[in-house]
Amino acid sequence: MRKAGGWLLMIAVATNATYLLASCFLDPRSNYKELRPARSEAQISHALAPYNLDPGVPLVQRWWNWLTSVTLHFDWGRSPTGVSVNGEVGHRALVSAELVVMATVLSVVIGVALAVYTATRQYGPADRVSQAISIALFNVPTPVAALAVVFVAIWLNQHAGLHFLYVAGENSPDVEGLLPTLGDRLLHLILPTLTLTLMGYVGYHLTQRSLLLDTINADFVRTAQATGLTRSQAVRRHALRAALIPTATSVAFSVPAVFTGAVITESIFGWNGMGRYFSQTISQNDVHGAVATAAFAAVLTAVGAILADIATVLLDPRVRVN
Repeated sequence: MRKAGGWLLMIAVATNATYLLASCFLDPRSNYKELRPARSEAQISHALAPYNLDPGVPLVQRWWNWLTSVTLHFDWGRSPTGVSVNGEVGHRALVSAELVVMATVLSVVIGVALAVYTATRQYGPADRVSQAISIALFNVPTPVAALAVVFVAIWLNQHAGLHFLYVAGENSPDVEGLLPTLGDRLLHLILPTLTLTLMGYVGYHLTQRSLLLDTINADFVRTAQATGLTRSQAVRRHALRAALIPTATSVAFSVPAVFTGAVITESIFGWNGMGRYFSQTISQNDVHGAVATAAFAAVLTAVGAILADIATVLLDPRVRVN
């Protein structure tokens, strides 16, 4: 509870600081200046006033109006064009969750499983080949990897004579019914999930392999083997558990970055998630949208930190987090 209270204070400070910075550096008036016929400054201020974005109003007053709205009604305001920030964040967070949750789970499972397999066969053919592939993928830029996945999918569609791999969009507009809609959604998830998994498992594989090699020959592992366990059993039950602590912490803290940082993947595959929304709020000078996105990331960071503490205690009961 003490840690949760500290994180809650951090979220409040970070969110309010973001609002003040965004109000100073983002100019919502620019969204109206290129409209035709041209708007006067008075017309622009009149259009922005209902959204609490009129730069003619003192910043302190705008901040207080925004703070009371968020605190009393959980209303994060509207964009310069009148779109509800609550609606946008709610929808896009669900879209990103579809991508992030599955891709993160697959990345961790594949990376850790591959690390265990190769660490117990250090310098063997499987270890060398998997390391070479992971290092090569680690140095491939995300846009290149995503476009390569798209080109391969197009080639497979053409040669199979079927359109079963969707390269753009979240769903098909002509699909109706619950089960057909779920199936169509899963088909649209294949390529972006594959891209995020390919780019995500590499770090877990290389990191977990190094951590496991540091503990695989430790005294407590040899003691476990002396009690009758096989080498594989001792590694899985004892060495892996100790080596998983840094990985569990890394996973917990990586979730906010994946939610708001998958801009390239979402853009290439046409998914309107939080990463794409964050870039749009900056380009459109959307003060309220940028602040809501920052607050969303701060909440995920706090949740990740608490989960990291819990995972540490579960993996090593000797640890007690104060």
